[in-house]
Amino acid sequence: MNFSSEKTHIMGVLNVTPDSFSDGGNFFDVDTALVHAQQMALDGADSIDVGGESSRPGSDPVSTEEELSRVLPVLEKIKQELDILVSIDTYKPQVAKAALEAGADMVNDISGLGDSDMIEVVSNYNVPVVIMHMRGKPKTMQKNPVYNDIIEDIKTFFAERIEAAKKGGIKKIILDPGIGFGKTLEHNLTILRELSRFKNLDYPILVGTSRKSFIGTITGQEVDKRLEGTIASNVIAIMNGANIIRVHDVKELKAAALVADAIKYA
Repeated sequence: MNFSSEKTHIMGVLNVTPDSFSDGGNFFDVDTALVHAQQMALDGADSIDVGGESSRPGSDPVSTEEELSRVLPVLEKIKQELDILVSIDTYKPQVAKAALEAGADMVNDISGLGDSDMIEVVSNYNVPVVIMHMRGKPKTMQKNPVYNDIIEDIKTFFAERIEAAKKGGIKKIILDPGIGFGKTLEHNLTILRELSRFKNLDYPILVGTSRKSFIGTITGQEVDKRLEGTIASNVIAIMNGANIIRVHDVKELKAAALVADAIKYA
């Protein structure tokens, strides 16, 4: 898995939740989720990120048992049917461990390894982990987030979490500045415009802007009408240093990434 090559890695989003902001309830049963995963693979996804708990602003957490009952059947089915990398989107060590046992290839942790047990799990399985920056919890993260310097503050957080990860034996790290997670519109725009400032940390960068509310704020469009804004934000992210883009609309974003890569690496 070389996430730093001259090719943008496309991570397809598969939310097996009833309440995710964009596609909640759409892929809540195993068969529907598998069909969608198959379509994303056909459309050019390099990996599929399976999540069983919504992290939209204001969302409530779910129990470990509930999350496991949502993600494990889907994950196992995808690994049986498809030859594709699967990421487990969770901050719970117990869920990550069970998912890795079931064949998941990496962990996407929105809490940035906030639970020290997660470090042990990731290290034991020797898989890549996405360390994401979030201010607060999904329930409260959008209540007046304030930073001194948004980029430097996130870089300080990353430096501390990278040190903890490396001390714990983790070798494969990916950084996600957490667009929309405890960020205002201006914060999100600054991150995308100045994304290259994270490159000197020397780890692959993942960006997730797909259909997010900042696009709706700019365009006035509802969540299912934000494709063009998603494409624009991801192309800019790629040009400014993103190695991985996490998206709902794989086919369209794959084409956009191919063009952006051709220009960037010409």
